Amino acid sequence: MAKKAPKEDNGTGARSAGERIAKVISRAGAASRRDAERLIADGRVTLNGTAVTTPATLVGPEDTIAIDGAPLPARERTRLFLYHKPKGLVVAARDPEGRPTVQAALDPALPRLQPVGRLDINTEGLLLLTNDGGLKRVLELPSTGWVRRYRVRCHGTVALERLEALKNGITVEGVRYGPVDARLDRVQGANSWLTLGLREGKNREVKNILAALGLTVTRLIRISYGPFQLGELRRGAVEEVRGRILKDQLGKKLTEASGADFEAPLREDPSRKPPSSPARAEGRPARKPAPAKMPPEPSHRPPRGKGKPTSSGRPAPRRRDAR
Repeated sequence: MAKKAPKEDNGTGARSAGERIAKVISRAGAASRRDAERLIADGRVTLNGTAVTTPATLVGPEDTIAIDGAPLPARERTRLFLYHKPKGLVVAARDPEGRPTVQAALDPALPRLQPVGRLDINTEGLLLLTNDGGLKRVLELPSTGWVRRYRVRCHGTVALERLEALKNGITVEGVRYGPVDARLDRVQGANSWLTLGLREGKNREVKNILAALGLTVTRLIRISYGPFQLGELRRGAVEEVRGRILKDQLGKKLTEASGADFEAPLREDPSRKPPSSPARAEGRPARKPAPAKMPPEPSHRPPRGKGKPTSSGRPAPRRRDAR
């Protein structure tokens, strides 16, 4: 039953006006919002000792939430990680078809992380991971305005005028796609390399748009998401964004919208071994991260040419944080 929440916060992430229980569970990093709804539907979540029947239940700081009888852990400091996803991994905690997943490939010493958006199984490159469900949701919204930029190898003849027209958006089979910043970088026989920038991130957006232009995508690499770049991050490696950098890049507006908490402590899990190669941390030099487990796959580097392009088409800087 919903309760009127008091004004104070006990570390669960609930606010004075009351928040939906599924949102609080997600923000605490215990499960994604969708998984939290499944847990509730399965009768595995209790509020003050009573089974929760709807994910819309409002909770306040004085309430006690438990999953399978275990109290919901206190909220951890908001964290963001860069992951170089290889081809062949499904962006999911589990896959009904039994295919290898990103979650299984990650170092078990990492905290429970949720992907920001999705990449198809055959798409490579930058995938953002966070322990904060609120931050995940905000960064996925097109209204946030962060550009997702891709390097694309495609087969077919590129019509430059049609590529240029993508800046006005395009409708494909009844689906409207917003403006796309598209540029032809290189032609190699029957193949071409393009750089595309888009803000919506709809399902199979790049492949559907280029198919409407008569092009078949044969390789797709995400090279940046907002201010964060793939850069030199090795395939399968994970690197944490320093808290100060993350806070600066989000700014006041996105920090407030996501409810990100940069003051909460880091939660220690005694059942987890510390990472052998921890990601970049405050006040420490960067270490070369160890690759996650995965099948062999070629490097993300584009074909030989003028260097690795960024959003402007110039060689990418070594730093992965944009000021």
